[in-house]
Amino acid sequence: MENHSLLISYSDNKLSLKLKGEFNLYIISKYQQQIEKIDFTNIKYLHIDLDALLFLDTATAIWINNLISTLSKQNIHTEILCSNKDILGTLKLVKEQIEKSSPLPHARQKSFIYSIGEQAYSNYTGFLLFMAFIGELFAVKLHYLKSIKNIRFKEIAFEMNESAIKALGIIALTSFLIGLVVAYQSAYQLKIYGANIFIVDMLGLSILRELSPLITAIVIAGRSGSAFTAQIGAMKITEELDAMRTMGFDPYLFLVLPRIIALMIAMPVLIFVSDMMAISGGILVAQINLDITPELFLERFNNVIDAKHFFVGIVKGPFFAFLIASIGIYRGLMVKNDTQSIGLNTTKSVVESIFAVIVCDAVFSIAFTNLGI
Repeated sequence: MENHSLLISYSDNKLSLKLKGEFNLYIISKYQQQIEKIDFTNIKYLHIDLDALLFLDTATAIWINNLISTLSKQNIHTEILCSNKDILGTLKLVKEQIEKSSPLPHARQKSFIYSIGEQAYSNYTGFLLFMAFIGELFAVKLHYLKSIKNIRFKEIAFEMNESAIKALGIIALTSFLIGLVVAYQSAYQLKIYGANIFIVDMLGLSILRELSPLITAIVIAGRSGSAFTAQIGAMKITEELDAMRTMGFDPYLFLVLPRIIALMIAMPVLIFVSDMMAISGGILVAQINLDITPELFLERFNNVIDAKHFFVGIVKGPFFAFLIASIGIYRGLMVKNDTQSIGLNTTKSVVESIFAVIVCDAVFSIAFTNLGI
């Protein structure tokens, strides 16, 4: 049996609302619909009778006060009939709190200059945090390499397999296709001028010095760099990193350094594989489109391409690997306690790694050119 009711009665230009029983948040929504259907056009006075009301919560008090406020704006005089001091006290307290509370300020649209400044400051603080991470990384690495006993060979071998050996297939295929495409596009132009043989010179320099290191680094950034971020981020969310610190294990020694060292060791090998596959693609196109046999191609390659161009590409490998692994792990450590943060930081790690690799490659190109290498 219901222990609440609302009686609505009319008398000329007067409206009477009589509340009986106990009213709370779940009950007033039912009666609020009845009140909204009332036509207040000819109503001048409103009597709210609360003498039969046994209990009301703050939600009911807010509803009554809002009703009074709304009708007052329509020039309807409101009177409350109640002898229960507790109910009157609740209504008074809620009314005072409503009057004290200030409306929420409207969100101002940020200006273009403000947005630029905010983004610049965010990038600046992010750069400082990354440099602090790199500083701590080098400090731990020096301690790590003090003794051969500190080096975790098993973890390094495992990470080399996960981040490099398993990536050989995709790197080989990507490099072969890039060599194929570059050679095919070049062959069309070289045939016009009868300079077919110079495809060897162009492919040798571009692939060994620039394309293979960049292709390998971009594939590894998208594959292994993002994996580092996701793995470390998931461990942070599940509080595994905190558990390691509690047990006295340094995450830098057990998680960070093995990944960085493994990738730095494996990257030159991956670049070498990329070189071979890209050149193979070039040899295939040269034979099909330019009638240059593999023997002639390799003979020309041996005569015009110095070994230094190969070593220039190989030397870039450890630097690219360090940037990719460091950024990937740093972004993993920046993950907050929600799954959305993993996706956001994984995306950032890939974008920032590729950008850092391209900047590093540009620095190498300028330096080697000025040194005559």
